[in-house]
Amino acid sequence: MITLFHCVSARSFRPLWMLEEIGLPYELKMLPFPPRVHARSYLDVNPLGTVPALFLDDAGRMTESAAICQYLAARHSPGVLDVAPHEADFGGYLNYLHFGEATLTFPQTLILRYAHFEPPERRQQQVADDYTKWFLARLRTLEPLLAERAFLCAKRFTAADISVGYALMLAEHLQLSERFPPSIAAYWKRLREREAFQRALEAQRAAARAQGVPEMPAPDVR
Repeated sequence: MITLFHCVSARSFRPLWMLEEIGLPYELKMLPFPPRVHARSYLDVNPLGTVPALFLDDAGRMTESAAICQYLAARHSPGVLDVAPHEADFGGYLNYLHFGEATLTFPQTLILRYAHFEPPERRQQQVADDYTKWFLARLRTLEPLLAERAFLCAKRFTAADISVGYALMLAEHLQLSERFPPSIAAYWKRLREREAFQRALEAQRAAARAQGVPEMPAPDVR
């Protein structure tokens, strides 16, 4: 059985969405955010205190959300959520899979920290504003692409869409989605309408309720 340690709407939502798309059985263990502060015993699971932490059937452990998506796609969804090396879009697939985390989610963590997480006397609105511009500017890479196609690569929905889709989800929590260009807004609407996305939302709500964890989205800085 796969076990996923997860905070509501944190980066760990990427592997949760993947698991629902593939239809793999899993155990979802909910944590209050940030777990390194509010669930100190979790440090025995992941010394960094970050989510996700995913334990695999073979007892392996993974903690990077985009890498987990790549692993699950290759291992459990070849030709569907995965793009194989022999396919023409293999390079684009890897690029956008990691673009979602390295390029899009990174500036959002700084917005969260300096607009929300720091004590009032340490907040820096200019930092938050600058990285908001940084994030929105990086969407320019996607805007013309998504004006011409429904998904990022390989003429189908893949793990790359989940990686980028989570960054758009976090942007919505940050109230940035109203500033999406039309093609990206339409793409985000398509992603939100997927049945597996809706199941993942319900799975985290139900698990949070059952395990006594707040159901409101927790902004994610790591």
